[in-house]
Amino acid sequence: MGRFLLCLVLALSSSLALGSERTDLLGKTVGDFSLQDYRGKEHRLSDLKEAKLVVVAFVGTECPLAKTYGVRLAQLAKEYEPKGVRFLAISSNAQDAVTTIAAYARLHGIEFPVLKDLNNKVADDFGAERTPQVYVLDAERRIRYSGRVDDQFGIGFVRPEPSRRDLAIALDELLAGQAVSQPVTPVQGCLIGRVRTPRTDSKVTYTRDIAPLIHRRCLECHRPGEIAPFSLTTYRHAAGWAEMIAEVVREDRMPPWHASPNHGSFANDRRLSDAEKRLIQDWVDAGAPEGNPADLPPAPKFVEGWELPREPDLVVPMRSQPYEVKAEGTVQYQYFIADSGLKEDRWIEAIQVVPGNRAVVHHILVFALPPGAGRAALQGGGVQGYLAAYVPGLRASPFPKGMAKKLPANSRLVFQIHYTPIGSKQLDLSKVAFVFTDPDKIEREVKTISAANPIIAIPPHADNHQVEARSRSLGGDTLLLGMMPHMHVRGKAFKYEAVYPDGKTEVLLDVPRYDFNWQTSYRLSEPKPVPEGTRIRCQALYDNSEKNLNNPDPTKLVRWGDQTWNEMMIGYFDIAVPIGKAEKADK
Repeated sequence: MGRFLLCLVLALSSSLALGSERTDLLGKTVGDFSLQDYRGKEHRLSDLKEAKLVVVAFVGTECPLAKTYGVRLAQLAKEYEPKGVRFLAISSNAQDAVTTIAAYARLHGIEFPVLKDLNNKVADDFGAERTPQVYVLDAERRIRYSGRVDDQFGIGFVRPEPSRRDLAIALDELLAGQAVSQPVTPVQGCLIGRVRTPRTDSKVTYTRDIAPLIHRRCLECHRPGEIAPFSLTTYRHAAGWAEMIAEVVREDRMPPWHASPNHGSFANDRRLSDAEKRLIQDWVDAGAPEGNPADLPPAPKFVEGWELPREPDLVVPMRSQPYEVKAEGTVQYQYFIADSGLKEDRWIEAIQVVPGNRAVVHHILVFALPPGAGRAALQGGGVQGYLAAYVPGLRASPFPKGMAKKLPANSRLVFQIHYTPIGSKQLDLSKVAFVFTDPDKIEREVKTISAANPIIAIPPHADNHQVEARSRSLGGDTLLLGMMPHMHVRGKAFKYEAVYPDGKTEVLLDVPRYDFNWQTSYRLSEPKPVPEGTRIRCQALYDNSEKNLNNPDPTKLVRWGDQTWNEMMIGYFDIAVPIGKAEKADK
């Protein structure tokens, strides 16, 4: 399970899609080609005439799956090159600069040539559509295998281990003089960013129409240093990813949003309108024209390195030195306790948890422990002292005006961190940042509470197992601010209902297709008053069957546990109560 790669990679797999299986390429003889590597050295296919087999891998420096398989291709090259197999990697993406290709090779330890295919001519000759896509050429340089490296990673799922090492099997069979048993396999990956000829008469252009849309809808993630795998801050990048953008938007995989539109109104609703979707498709159909540079609006300004409304007042690292995450195996949840350094109570207007190394940090929860309290208070799914979290898809935002969380004086901060090894030793130094506000401006205290059910027993092979939980009774003059469901990889659906004192119920949030890779906090457009005596009921559905491609083992009875292969059932939600009633709300 240590190779159960971080769900950040899965979150980014929303940028991926399934390619077609082209059997017509089998047996095709590939002509000689000449490309330069990132150092400017020329390489020809004919230079490898002594090789028994040649593996040609089309890669992309920013595609999540191509990044994941970079290390694996390097490992396969070391395994098979002594047997007479040679490897070549080719980037045909228009948006991939030579410098980023060099960084890609260095980061993944690739020692075989990584070449730049200008104008995607070689990709066209091969019929390559996506990255990573691999081909195996025999001694006559005929295509004998076309497809994926293996089947471990896909659209929205990851297996603990591959069930079939397709490329390795093809190489073994060919080296043994046998036919390839499965010569074509489906490809999961990003569309190659081909060079295109924009239409000069297009009514939709990047500078006038698409850039403002990207600024509004995409840049919070798709900018340097943020969670997205590539930046969309320039025309070159947007044009290179144009067809991929159209595909994921058309299939409602981007922007990520999983709440049903039938219940609730949310301030952070990421859904694109039909008009916005049409605008993107029209631009791509026109060849992604740039337009008049004078039409380009200024990019929105962000607080550098933060999603906060201004520079933080306090930044607390989890410890003084980075923590080393081992290369392989399972890392149990790590707990780091740091002194806040505060000698008086402070009121938090906004808070953000930032991972030090997104490659290995799956998620972080930060709690405040008052003096004398022990870590045991955090066990069993409780949220006493909960401050904030980092999980894929969760965006930091200020609390509503006049509302704040209280950070007691002399509190210690507990970082609960879930690490996922990626095959090489990594260092992490995560941190939490606070923006404080004047206590005289605070009318309500924000509390995070939950409806949780730690008594989980999901039967083997059950594909629709239901678990329910209810919160305690809420006090009078309580406002509901938002909700964040939490399950693990068997989570299928999650629903919040208000159960009112008169017995009536109201659906507050319905997530019909829960996705562990995007753990969104659904913030109500307006705080919702709830009558005294109201309870929040949460219903969760789990798929423990083989149909769930994320399922580590459908034969197991699954119970509550911290690790991803265990399960949880927690319906977090934020409430705001008048300052004088804050202590009562805790009881």
